[in-house]
Amino acid sequence: MSTLDFIKPFHLGRLAILYIRQSSPHQVLTNQESTRLQYALRQRALELGWYEDQIRIIDEDQGRTASTTEGRHGLKELASLITLEHVGIIFTTEVARLCRNCSDWFPLLDICGYRNCLIADRDGIHDPSSIDGRFLLGMKGQISELELHTLRGRLTAGLLNKAQRGELALALPVGLIRDSLNQVVKHPDIEVQDRIALIFETFLRVKSATQVVRSFNSDDLLIPRKDDLGDIAWRRPTVPAICSTLENPAYAGAFVYGRTRFALKPGSTHERTQKRLPMGEWKIRINDKYPAYIDWATFEAIQAMLQDNCSEYDRNKTRGVPRPGKALLQGIVHCGECGHQMVVQYKPKTHYICNFLRQQYQVPVCQYLPADPIDDFVVRTFFAALAPAELDLYDEAAAALRREAETVDRARREQIDRLRYQARLAERQFHRADPDNRLVTAELERRWETALRELRQAEDSYQRAVLSKETTPPIPPELRSAFEQFGRNLPGLWEQGGLAQPQKKTLLRCLIDKVVIRRLAPDSVQARIVWKGGDTTTAVIPVTVNSLARLSTAEEMEATIVSLARQGKSDQEIAKHLTRQGHRSPKGPIVLVSTVQIIRLRHRLFVKSHQSHARRIPGHLTVSQIAERLQVSTHWVYDRIHNGTIQIERDPNFKLFLFPDSSVSITLLEQLKAGEIQEVRL
Repeated sequence: MSTLDFIKPFHLGRLAILYIRQSSPHQVLTNQESTRLQYALRQRALELGWYEDQIRIIDEDQGRTASTTEGRHGLKELASLITLEHVGIIFTTEVARLCRNCSDWFPLLDICGYRNCLIADRDGIHDPSSIDGRFLLGMKGQISELELHTLRGRLTAGLLNKAQRGELALALPVGLIRDSLNQVVKHPDIEVQDRIALIFETFLRVKSATQVVRSFNSDDLLIPRKDDLGDIAWRRPTVPAICSTLENPAYAGAFVYGRTRFALKPGSTHERTQKRLPMGEWKIRINDKYPAYIDWATFEAIQAMLQDNCSEYDRNKTRGVPRPGKALLQGIVHCGECGHQMVVQYKPKTHYICNFLRQQYQVPVCQYLPADPIDDFVVRTFFAALAPAELDLYDEAAAALRREAETVDRARREQIDRLRYQARLAERQFHRADPDNRLVTAELERRWETALRELRQAEDSYQRAVLSKETTPPIPPELRSAFEQFGRNLPGLWEQGGLAQPQKKTLLRCLIDKVVIRRLAPDSVQARIVWKGGDTTTAVIPVTVNSLARLSTAEEMEATIVSLARQGKSDQEIAKHLTRQGHRSPKGPIVLVSTVQIIRLRHRLFVKSHQSHARRIPGHLTVSQIAERLQVSTHWVYDRIHNGTIQIERDPNFKLFLFPDSSVSITLLEQLKAGEIQEVRL
């Protein structure tokens, strides 16, 4: 069947679309012959029977890649015209001009097949509505996508191979340049070298990128940066500039390739963005490739400090820099319910809040706990950990380190003895060989030299280790006494304001890794301190509540108060007795006399005569009685008396607000409650 047989009269009655596209603006400018070839498809359309006014050119996608439909308004216009059955045929030099992505190509084939639209390329005319045409076009679409992948692979394979040898010429940061032999060297300007070294030295001293910026600004120091042409430009330091210097592995002498990867932007199907990867996921890393400003161990320590300084509450990974806020556990307190890191709220009072799940899923706050009692418990436990008995652990650790060092030293000496024996053995074998047999003696001589070289290297390494050996000495008596004195004086310095809040938090972090808290009851919180060595300390901390009913022992305490009051005990005696039993008031660590009095009066157990006046007065209702009648709180009544909404005078005899016990007054107050009237005069 001829390709011309695919063209029907209804096809000739529709538009003939010439779809023209180049993949990049550079190709549009340089590949002029390809552009002329695509525009020449107009003549082919005329030869196949379409009139001049039926031919339409769509070239809006010039300079756009076919791997995605993002930003390709010409392709979207073409799809709209096909859907409206306005297009009879699409002319293109090759189907790859339309799509290089199968997820976009096959839907376009479906639309063309449903709307009887033909597709013509240099190989002929294809009908997407027929099984043969769809098969052939589908294969061409898959091949074009595979071709794109193959081309990309060819382009990147050489780069990766060169990067694995550390020879790929990556962009160098300021302070490193390439000489005429393409070797990386330090910048010849001594000021540039010294300023970059000063950045690292200052950070290791102040341990914060922000503090580095403040230090440089206070000294009016500029930092070297690169301008648009790659030349040195001296500028004022900024936090991003300092962080980019601290985070660049080239300053540690390392060649690194693959520190970032592309990821789809949220909500987009094709648009991508660069995402930085952690050090463990870097694709290629070759140490000691560049001249280094710092060693690799220092670089890793700096990265750990930078990571720990970030207040990444949403990702629950870091503790943040100790800040001047009142909360001492900022950055190291974790929720015992969900495990996420808790944040600090300072208004109206200091609280630890776990709002991670609320931010993610809009659910209620996981925990909302007062900070002061938790901080007090952690500080007391911290002081207990500084007791003089803890210094004995240092002696045990020092002894363990000495034993380990002796084991390593013995292993090195044994290795030297073995290498010395192998060297002597190789020497004997060489002397026993026939000197005329040069093939054998040459090999034996090579083995002897290798053994001597390995022995010399082992002896040199052992000598260096002996010279640089650092022993862990026991604590001298005067130093132990100083430590003990410090442990006794630290609580005083802590309470008297001798330490700033950041210093207190830093001291806590020296021993404490994190604190996990969980509310057990309205009036108690369980706190688990995880120490640096992995040990834990768990305790239940009492916290304040806003009412007596929220105390866990409220019923037991109330029964005890009633029983002792009926026995004639005073409020002071009852309060002391309950405190000894472990009870407390809602907002205090002990049982207050006022708490005992409130409970006693609630049960109408009066001690003084003026407390026993008649509470039921004929013809009148007290505030509590009128509140009960209206089914409101006494606070509601008192509030309206004080603001003048209820106008009533205190009775001079009983010293109480007495309401008339009549249906009229009750009706007026009910109308006030319902909002039907604004005030009541009694």
